Amino acid sequence: MTMTKNALLMVASGAVLALASGLTLAAGDETPGVTKTSIKIGQTMPYSGPASAYGAIGKADVAYFAMINEQGGINGRKVELISRDDGYNPAKTVEQIRKLVEDDQVAFIFNSLGTPSNTAIQGYLTDNKIPQLFVATGASKWNDPAEHPWTMGWQPNYRVEARIYAKYILENMPTAKIAILYQNDDFGKDYIIGLREGLGAKADAMIVAVKSYETTDPTVDSQVAALKESGATVFVNAATPKFAAQAIRKIGDLGWKVDHFITNVSVSVGSVLKPAGLDKSTGLITAAYVKDPTDAQWQESKEFKDWLAWVKKYDADANVADNNVVYGYSVTETLVHVLKDCGNDLSRTNIMKQAASLKNLKLPMLLPGVEISTGADDFAPIKAMQLAKFDGTTWKLFGKVISGGAGS
Repeated sequence: MTMTKNALLMVASGAVLALASGLTLAAGDETPGVTKTSIKIGQTMPYSGPASAYGAIGKADVAYFAMINEQGGINGRKVELISRDDGYNPAKTVEQIRKLVEDDQVAFIFNSLGTPSNTAIQGYLTDNKIPQLFVATGASKWNDPAEHPWTMGWQPNYRVEARIYAKYILENMPTAKIAILYQNDDFGKDYIIGLREGLGAKADAMIVAVKSYETTDPTVDSQVAALKESGATVFVNAATPKFAAQAIRKIGDLGWKVDHFITNVSVSVGSVLKPAGLDKSTGLITAAYVKDPTDAQWQESKEFKDWLAWVKKYDADANVADNNVVYGYSVTETLVHVLKDCGNDLSRTNIMKQAASLKNLKLPMLLPGVEISTGADDFAPIKAMQLAKFDGTTWKLFGKVISGGAGS
């Protein structure tokens, strides 16, 4: 599916729904975008710009609802997802979200991507009591139901992930000198906070160099070269796909022999590691929570075969080596569970209530031992991860699933 900057993806059994304006809402339901036969929701995605690799998530979200609609919808309603391009530009995100809410009259916002983008729209959605559900970012700030009762994350948060790396470094590389590359926003800063929390009293001695980049920078080559000069033996790569791939490639070009930890959001074999060079990616360490589609251990399972059949039928242009496609499939499946639990009450209040009432939900493409649970004071659905190392072909899991708890 070819996307343009102002692309509008609308799903209804593979075609655009013709909504009948005269339809009456279900009893007790006054939610915009909801009729007796349909639910209209919206999102923004970076189909263009520096984070365009994540566009695969939006396409997967759309494709999953195409399958659901073909199966009859949710409680008799077809789902129409309007997915608009924001170019990973917060100002554009604000513009598109306002259009979705005020012009398209969507019921809520689902899985919009990016920490800076979601930060830019959070106040507007909170003020208007519009659910901002399962945001596609792991910033710890999304788990704050007391201050932001209309915003909920989905994936494990970045601080927990960074603490897992810190624990591994302390146990296995106690004399490490750590260099950090991070995106200069809440996304990148969460990794620094988490690493410092995990390293504790040793943080100041072990972290020897830190460099940031802006999403408008053409490359991070100069930052990586400067970090190499620090003499670091461990490199923590807290960058989005484009810049993560650049860093991997530059480290290889420099001949820098370093233990390399990379954020989970940039581990796609198809969209990050292959462009960076599989040889240069060998040895990378990350923390995972979804099944990597390149890992042979899953490929004979019913769950994987079902996922692959779905890709081929509904998301045929997708790269099956891209775990962003697994992410989109799984987060949308979570939303389907929430909407089913809503029954005929699709008020915005009940949508948030049901999203905050998930208990030990198992999904086919989550790693064994990783479940989804939420509560009124717990807006962090996934709290466990497992370390993995890239062997030049695929990610190999090692160790046990580690729970990070529901907090920051």
